[in-house]
Amino acid sequence: MPAARESLLDAAYTALARRPWSAVRMVDVAAVAGVSRQTLYNEFGSKEGLARALVRREADGYLAGVERALATHSDARDRLTATAEWTASLAHDNALVRAMLTGCWSERLPSPTLSAVPSSSAVPAQRRADGPLPSPGDFVAMVRDRAVTVLSGPGVGKSDLADLARSCELVVRLALSCVAAPPGEGGVADLVRSALHRQLTG
Repeated sequence: MPAARESLLDAAYTALARRPWSAVRMVDVAAVAGVSRQTLYNEFGSKEGLARALVRREADGYLAGVERALATHSDARDRLTATAEWTASLAHDNALVRAMLTGCWSERLPSPTLSAVPSSSAVPAQRRADGPLPSPGDFVAMVRDRAVTVLSGPGVGKSDLADLARSCELVVRLALSCVAAPPGEGGVADLVRSALHRQLTG
């Protein structure tokens, strides 16, 4: 029942924007989604299961946005700049993504354990949510590796590939620093372009 699951996740996300996770009630989430409380428990198993599924969905949405940013331009610098801008922008607007990328979970948010939890769910999407959740370091590696895959062409040597990986990781880490301390005039794009210029020409 994917439609009901998405409606429940949407309802939980909306509720979280209005009150701390500790005050979000399962019965209210079900009512807003227009389904029974039993349907909610069938999908997620528990409030912890709902939290894990919500975090997994936001992580997947962030990584899908990274893929789009990398596909937006033809120039490597523009692709990496778009990726950094997406990272900083989404983290600014989405408290869950910001917490996932930085590891700083406020008391208002659910903070599920990153390790896998035992799952007896019959719902495949919930079994995936009950698996390991990405840490900030995992996100750095995933975004770096996606960028390297998109930007490396055929015949790229080992040394060039290592340099490219370093440049991609630099951009990701620079974007994350902008999440913690937003830049001034010129924003993320100017910082990334300047760093890449030094990295690729230095």
